[in-house]
Amino acid sequence: MWWPYNLVQVSLFRALHEVEIRPKGGLTRLQFFLVVLASSFAYYIVPNYLFPSITALSFVCWIWKDSVTAQQIGSGLRGLGVGSFALDWSTVAGFLGSPLATPGSAIINILVGFFITVYILIPIAYWTNSYEAKRFPIFSPHVFNADGGKYDVSVVLNETTFQFNRQGYDGYSKIHLSIFFVYTYGLSFATLAATISHVALFHGRAIWQQTKVSFKDKFGDVHTRIMRKNYDPVPQWWFYTLLMVVVGLSLLACEGFGKQLQLPFWGILLAILLALSFTLPVAVITATTNQQPGLNVITELIIGYMYPGKPLANVAFKTYGTISMFQAITFLSDFKLGHYMKIPPKSMFIVQLAGTLVASSVYCGTSWWLITSVEHICDPSKLPEGSPWTCPGDDVFYNASIIWGVVGPLRMFGPLGLYSKMNYLFLIGILAPVPVWVFSRLFPEQKWICFINMPIIIGGAGGMPPAKAVNYICWGAVGIFFNFFVYRRFKGWWARHNYILSAGLDAGVAFMAILCYFTLQVRDINGMRWWGLDLDDHCPLASCPTAPGIEVEGCPVFT
Repeated sequence: MWWPYNLVQVSLFRALHEVEIRPKGGLTRLQFFLVVLASSFAYYIVPNYLFPSITALSFVCWIWKDSVTAQQIGSGLRGLGVGSFALDWSTVAGFLGSPLATPGSAIINILVGFFITVYILIPIAYWTNSYEAKRFPIFSPHVFNADGGKYDVSVVLNETTFQFNRQGYDGYSKIHLSIFFVYTYGLSFATLAATISHVALFHGRAIWQQTKVSFKDKFGDVHTRIMRKNYDPVPQWWFYTLLMVVVGLSLLACEGFGKQLQLPFWGILLAILLALSFTLPVAVITATTNQQPGLNVITELIIGYMYPGKPLANVAFKTYGTISMFQAITFLSDFKLGHYMKIPPKSMFIVQLAGTLVASSVYCGTSWWLITSVEHICDPSKLPEGSPWTCPGDDVFYNASIIWGVVGPLRMFGPLGLYSKMNYLFLIGILAPVPVWVFSRLFPEQKWICFINMPIIIGGAGGMPPAKAVNYICWGAVGIFFNFFVYRRFKGWWARHNYILSAGLDAGVAFMAILCYFTLQVRDINGMRWWGLDLDDHCPLASCPTAPGIEVEGCPVFT
């Protein structure tokens, strides 16, 4: 397992610390990094502040301004994104990570899954009116009532106890989703099931052998032998102590403070068990593809059945389960980086712990400050033009809390729900890797078969929403250009500069975003008033329903 993203960090650390003679007519890696960083830093003021509209340019919408169907097809933010592109690195790498750090085979798998989902599955489902899809937008993370309007959560949620109001729900409406959001959840079921099946089939023997070797304290990996020869390992009691402290604090947070989080103690223990169970298979996928299937949907599903009607308990359980696994995999990735860089394991552990404490404190403080200082944060309808505080990820998180926490999976994906057939995708996910594995055994000389990764293909569009079609299109285009064209035509340049380029682009965007906020946006100075200031692709009709008789503000009514 080589953890592709670590190669970016290794390349950056080497560029920063190794003494290098400048090649004739060229640049050292450090000089190249600084040039890229400065260029990315200077340019990012354009999409971040002066011309945000270039984060998604949808020419189809500009040509057919009055066509709902054309805008559904062409919108990069609220549609299928045909012909849409961006001139912004944060659009490219903001959701899927840097394409320069993702293996070419993983890029192809993701794009195959994306194209099958977005350009075959979704159009067929929408234009055949599956699940009454035409009553709602083709792509939206929001929840709707049966008439195509915004779902009034206050009717089904007791605002005093934050619990499900069954009487209000029975007299109102079932929750309806956009067809894309329905299949996002269904394919999430399949992705996690395929992850387990894929890892068991393709890596099960290696995992079992490695497990037996580890118990005998014998390691064949050269990096591990070097590390064990020169450095003391991290004592196990360090991990156990940290685990007990964190679990204790989590139990205090849930059982104390008047039990405001609604989650009982057993919910914490179950979330930890889920994270423990899925860390290995998900880490294998992450270590080989630079993509990480999440536990967010399966955690919502489980606690939604076990403890229904309590949205705060649902999001708390999801957070504990998902973030625990995410942090575990991040720890593994960092220890692998320590292997590459020959960093003492004890030093790496201490730095990880210190970094986690600092980062969590800063995140909490920054979030609290933003919530109390930015007026109308996360409400795009009330924010000024050019404001960056639209919070697409939090928007999805909120709507998921309604779906899984308030109403619950029984009334969404269970026997009482509209989308119970999505559960068949668990079975499809389990079976999907089997034919690939069989063909790889029957035709071992065809090495390309082993590069077919069904969890990645099935979850190809799994980041949508909050990611949009334009994010995938630009990410795929950049990834194919550098990891196929540049790699094959200029392999020496690629080996020397590709990962440094990725680090420089990321760093430049990050520094300019911070500078813009603290010097301009914190004072509500959001740039000149013009059409390019709108953080939108100017496809207002893309979110319109097309079913006859459905009335939505700003949309034509079909007859």
